Amino acid sequence: MRVTVNYQLKKQKARSDGKCPVYVRCTMNGNRFELSTGIFLSNNSWDNLKQQVAGRSEESRIFNNRLEKISSNIHDHYNQLESKGGPFTILDLKTKLLGVNKDKGLLEVFEMVMQNVKARLGNQYANGTYKHYKTSYKRLTEFVRGKYGRDDISVSMVDYNFINSFDVYLKSKYGIKPNTAVTYHKHLKVVLNTAISMNLISQSPYASFKVARNKTHRDYLTLQEIEQIRNKNISIPRLDIIRDIFVFACYTGLAYSDVAKLKQGHIHKGDDGGKWIIIDRSKTKSRCRVPLLPQAKDILLKYQDYPINNYKGTLLPVMTNQRMNSYLKELADICGINKNLSTHVARHTFATSVTLKNGVPIETVSKMLGHNSLRTTQIYAKILDSKISEDMKKLSKKIR
Repeated sequence: MRVTVNYQLKKQKARSDGKCPVYVRCTMNGNRFELSTGIFLSNNSWDNLKQQVAGRSEESRIFNNRLEKISSNIHDHYNQLESKGGPFTILDLKTKLLGVNKDKGLLEVFEMVMQNVKARLGNQYANGTYKHYKTSYKRLTEFVRGKYGRDDISVSMVDYNFINSFDVYLKSKYGIKPNTAVTYHKHLKVVLNTAISMNLISQSPYASFKVARNKTHRDYLTLQEIEQIRNKNISIPRLDIIRDIFVFACYTGLAYSDVAKLKQGHIHKGDDGGKWIIIDRSKTKSRCRVPLLPQAKDILLKYQDYPINNYKGTLLPVMTNQRMNSYLKELADICGINKNLSTHVARHTFATSVTLKNGVPIETVSKMLGHNSLRTTQIYAKILDSKISEDMKKLSKKIR
């Protein structure tokens, strides 16, 4: 085992004056790291073959002496680690080279972030968010142990290559899709930003790593499909309950977490004399104000004396989101719906088929969904090609 030291002029990182930084690259057992030497040169001032600054000027001599000292320093630290007789990795060499002695570990900082999230549950964060953080922590722990053979690594060791390797790990081992991987990167980015705030690192490697996201197709049901599900004769009790809760969400636009916590205190009498749902969203804490449509009222009436509801103080017997989505697949098969039903499809359906497609202004829909930005609601408007077609037909008639 030995360490190899090379130098490279990074032309892709040229400054505005045209000069490029010289980086030192250390390679050991197939692994490597790169660090800036602090030297900047023009393209014609670097001799890549000799791995040194070209020319015989005084400036060239000074720069080459600096590079020689860097190489000597690296080999000195390597020899010190080797003399101890124990196993070490290239990360240990980088840590020693940077003079990091009492640095915090990446997973150590991650635990601090999770404790912060946990302390704000019900106020700033929802339980679902905390569970996602725990999953990200578990995957990151597995990755660090598998790749580096240790329980943690210094947060200062996290660079572009680390993030890219973690991204590959998630997608290859767990088959995670790009849009799901975004959540893992989001959590790791929070951890690294926390490290910056603690003065553990100067900048986040995410400045150079771009997280890819695929465009998604948002499934939703037509009014005919909703009624097809609503009027289906179902003899299996659990599927009958799931059907009712799903239809209720289709006609209210509430997300799963908000349907699950819905209580009598969320039902109010509006200025129009009708019943309204007024509830703060679990995810964003923004307020939803939704007039109850007859279909939703019928379902609440059906379960007003349901034993589990009376025990929990809720209005509907909502199961876990995982079980709900699993049973919804069965429901789709029974009802002949060739779409991937989930609790979120119900919210999409309310935004599209129930409201926007029937002429409800997008500003009104945005308020009912509890969106903080109209841009979020516009995502649903973009998928309504049929609405565009109908509007253009009306325009065509007026022009004639």
